[in-house]
Amino acid sequence: FDSLIPALQSDTIDVALAGMTVTPERQESVDFSDSYAKGVQVIIVPEGSDIQSPDDLEGKNIGVQTGTTGDIYCTDDYGEDHVIAYDDGIVAVQDLLNGKVDAVVIDKAPAQEFVSANPGLVILDTEYANEDYAIGVAKGNTALLDAIVKAKPAAAKGQYVRSCVVATTMGPGIRVNPARFV
Repeated sequence: FDSLIPALQSDTIDVALAGMTVTPERQESVDFSDSYAKGVQVIIVPEGSDIQSPDDLEGKNIGVQTGTTGDIYCTDDYGEDHVIAYDDGIVAVQDLLNGKVDAVVIDKAPAQEFVSANPGLVILDTEYANEDYAIGVAKGNTALLDAIVKAKPAAAKGQYVRSCVVATTMGPGIRVNPARFV
């Protein structure tokens, strides 16, 4: 996730679609579509853990995926000394299973997959954070952003991303290589 904003700014990619959370800091660097989904950050712990809520994370070692909002929020809330950032969520979960971290904060969808694949892990009932996912484009690329916004009605049919690709590649004066969508 750390590479998406620089890639948009350097024109390496046209669109960031990878569950990108809208934050005030990110809005300073890129433009966003309206939200297309709600994201939830959750906490994974071993069964029987004394961690029962976000308040219990104080002083614990927390695994996160580098550059995600879980990384940002946990670092802000608990300090860099207690946050261990991993290139991949699965490695954070492996370290949780091996006792190297006390909890993992990550998006709900991958958390559910990790927990279902690893007996002995649970997701706390308390959510850590709620956020909006939106499509990011380079700051000032209003033609592309407008085309994406116009494609949103297809979201009701579950085809928002496909519709965005069609709208942006077929729109007047806009040519986007779908391979540059991340």
